[in-house]
Amino acid sequence: MNESDRTSTALMTDMYEYTMLDAALQDGTANRRSVFEVYTRHLPEGRRYGVVAGTGRILDAIEHFRPTEEELRFLSDRRIVSPATIKWLENFRFTGTIRGYREGEIFFPDSPVLQVEGGFGECTLLETIILSILNYDSAVASAASRMVSAAKGRPCMDMGARRANECAAVAAARAAVVGGFQGTSNLLAAQRYGFKAIGTAAHSFTLLHDKERDAFVAQINALGRNTTLLTDTYSIDEAVRTAVEVAGPDLGGVRIDSGDLGSLAQRVRHQLDALGATKATITVTNDLDEYAIASLQTAPVDSYGVGTMLVTGSGSPTCAMVYKLTERENSSGAMQAVAKKSVGKASVPGRKLAYRSYEYNLANAEHVISGTEEALAGFNPEPDWRDLLVTYVDHGSINEEYQGGQAVLKARDHRARALDELPIGALSLMRGEPILPTTIETI
Repeated sequence: MNESDRTSTALMTDMYEYTMLDAALQDGTANRRSVFEVYTRHLPEGRRYGVVAGTGRILDAIEHFRPTEEELRFLSDRRIVSPATIKWLENFRFTGTIRGYREGEIFFPDSPVLQVEGGFGECTLLETIILSILNYDSAVASAASRMVSAAKGRPCMDMGARRANECAAVAAARAAVVGGFQGTSNLLAAQRYGFKAIGTAAHSFTLLHDKERDAFVAQINALGRNTTLLTDTYSIDEAVRTAVEVAGPDLGGVRIDSGDLGSLAQRVRHQLDALGATKATITVTNDLDEYAIASLQTAPVDSYGVGTMLVTGSGSPTCAMVYKLTERENSSGAMQAVAKKSVGKASVPGRKLAYRSYEYNLANAEHVISGTEEALAGFNPEPDWRDLLVTYVDHGSINEEYQGGQAVLKARDHRARALDELPIGALSLMRGEPILPTTIETI
């Protein structure tokens, strides 16, 4: 199934998006030009940076945000909106403009990750779907990025499908690749985005057979000598010996899923080499996170399979992103900057530009410029500033460059480049403040 095969996303929202639309249509404010901004007030405690992920999925969701007859009947039967609003929704499609950080970009507190511009009614309907995607996907990508950094070039693979909601598992696999992972065990994600699919056998396959040798023979007969055999169902020493006896020196690899992974990997490496399987690889799994992966840097491990901690954002399953109105058309037809003044939740008024500045080819600050459309059009950044915003949707026209499997791989490459531009402290797993300061200037 492709993204285009999905059904409507029009009810993947909170009820108050529709009740606000209904009230705004009734008082004549629904079509007021508005600018909404997505940002986070803070990173998860101690994190040095975040990774934007999910914008490609947002574009897919917007394409399908068109209420069906059944959905309109539900809204009508529940009296969630009035008959006039049902009429307004019959041919709904988003006609506004969306700009933001490109997928795979690094973000910090107050980064204008996404800006949605259009009529108030059409923009408010998108709030929940945008936040639900960006918050989760960016959390997973941010955790994945830390794991990939800790792995020091050894491949990390997503094995989290059984630890998440079935739909979240596909989203997590996609976000993990944005964060630098090389493949997934989730076949739907592999099919949908063209990812490398991984997986051979579980402990149950070994337990199914009368002897471990029988299980290994069956797997090799089915998958070839280059397969990876799971070796910790019983005795790892005996399993490795049996694996080489059955597959010979061309054994593809072994997986270890329990115990002291570092010590076991060292022992298994020596055993494999002594038995002549010098090219056989070692994959480790078992509740890995970035800290566990970092602790294995000196162990002879070739790849990591990560599950629970990946799909839960390594303890931070959301980025606390919010969707706030920052500018809107007033009753006289002029655009007016607006902001919340709530204690602890004040927002910065006005539409935004965003740049990153550099010194000696290393990023040293994030610059957020706020102002009117006219003022921002005339703003001239410093020569060494990199523009962080791209246009995803232009007056309803979606830029397909940011959709599909190739866009995910490009986002993964962009993350790697953007991370290389940051001070080395960004790679530290020690708790600390955001690696770059963010300055906000109103012009």
